[in-house]
Amino acid sequence: MRGSGIQVAKLAIGAYDASVFTFAGYTSAGLLVNPGVSIFGASTQIGTVRAGVTIAPPAAIPGIAALPFSLEVTGVSNFVGNTNQLGLYTCNGASIFNGTQTTNGINTVNAASIFNGAVSINGVTTINGSTFINGTLTVTGLATFSSVAAPFKQFDILHPSKTGYRLRHACIEGPEIGVYFRGKSKTDVINLPDYWKDLVHEDTITVNLTPIEQNQNLYVEYIKDNQIKVGGGIAVQGEKQLNYHYTVFAERKDVNKLIPEYKGTEIGGTK
Repeated sequence: MRGSGIQVAKLAIGAYDASVFTFAGYTSAGLLVNPGVSIFGASTQIGTVRAGVTIAPPAAIPGIAALPFSLEVTGVSNFVGNTNQLGLYTCNGASIFNGTQTTNGINTVNAASIFNGAVSINGVTTINGSTFINGTLTVTGLATFSSVAAPFKQFDILHPSKTGYRLRHACIEGPEIGVYFRGKSKTDVINLPDYWKDLVHEDTITVNLTPIEQNQNLYVEYIKDNQIKVGGGIAVQGEKQLNYHYTVFAERKDVNKLIPEYKGTEIGGTK
């Protein structure tokens, strides 16, 4: 039938299959049954077939621009079993994963994603929307987030000194997006990091001073020009001496100010 055309309501390819008769209600829309291998489009895998159905871009059609997709699905797609992806995955809508998802390459998501199982990322993942994970997230490499909302945040590592144990700490929470700087000094000036002048609001800087060995009547004289001037100290042979620990806190100014309380029942929303 080379070069011929055929139009039927049902087309069964291959050996006789009695299950075809159970699809009696599909006569109007058409039915294609193939118990063997199906290859659609100009596949380059002929001779090395790896799947029951192979879909590739169609062969060039004179006068018609190349089609942008090999497969387009409108509606719900259901995958039962493992899904292996060997290239770029771009999602411009919501994604819901009810099982384990492992990404070994670049994954770009431009909308909300919901994961109801474990998520393991071994490559680069860019998510330009909200992400809700109702399971464990494992990232091997750098993870970059514009913001993170969780009931609490922690780190969990192998215990550095006890074999067979793990060590878990949780973050201290506060009603601001803050940073800190700490150290030990014997001088009357604490030099803040150079970048603090562009990172924090100077009027939010607070300082804790803890004298070492004995009381030194320490206090902050002023905060100016990225420096903290420390007053007090004790006189030793006519010279003022200081020896103290310090911790400096400040609120960041490179991000929007945190609003601790907001109306709503959902994270970041007003519902």
